[in-house]
Amino acid sequence: MKKLLLLLATLTVAGGAMAKDRSVVAVLDFTNDTQATWWRSDVGRELGGMLANELVSTGAFKVVERQKLDSVLGEQDLGASGRVSKSTAAKMGQVTGAQYLITGKVAAYEENTSSGGGGLSFKGISVGGKKNKAYLAIDLRVVNATTGEVEFVRTVEGHSKGGGMSLGFSRSGFGGSLGGQKKTPAGKAIRAALIEATDYLACVMYDQDSCVKEYRDKERARRDSSKSALSLD
Repeated sequence: MKKLLLLLATLTVAGGAMAKDRSVVAVLDFTNDTQATWWRSDVGRELGGMLANELVSTGAFKVVERQKLDSVLGEQDLGASGRVSKSTAAKMGQVTGAQYLITGKVAAYEENTSSGGGGLSFKGISVGGKKNKAYLAIDLRVVNATTGEVEFVRTVEGHSKGGGMSLGFSRSGFGGSLGGQKKTPAGKAIRAALIEATDYLACVMYDQDSCVKEYRDKERARRDSSKSALSLD
């Protein structure tokens, strides 16, 4: 009996030692480079909150509460620029306890996209789909709060599926200025992009297994697809 208890205790300690540490992250307000009609002054904050919820859902991160960010954000012009300097990153890390700061920018948005052959066309790039759909691209950056260095960057693209298809709204619903977008092409594209973003971050910052190669291949395919739209000399 004593040997069995000793074995169980050893396995428990070993299991705890092998448990991965979850990074502490703070999610800043999103910024916007598009003319999307659904964008309002408070949408950047809402998208940041939605991304934070999705990060928690992965089980791979500890997310700093928004209240801890407000005192630092009030002194910085992050809402307008989306840029984080080394000094700002370090200060925010010290005040909030965050190891990383995550910023997101809505870089492209197109709604009611279509093509004659049933494919979705956006600025010459065919991505598949029909009318009454939407395309969204988010530029994601992860900044080290100690060094101020950008450690991860990725452009995440989301495409609405159309019809009545749901993309996981139960995990964290739309509210505020986005409250009316839940079932629209815009809402579906937003949710798809946020889920893809958090799955990617969980892979490269926590899992760090075979998924890293899968995302590297996916990124290469995305870049090749975008590049194919141009006629390069």
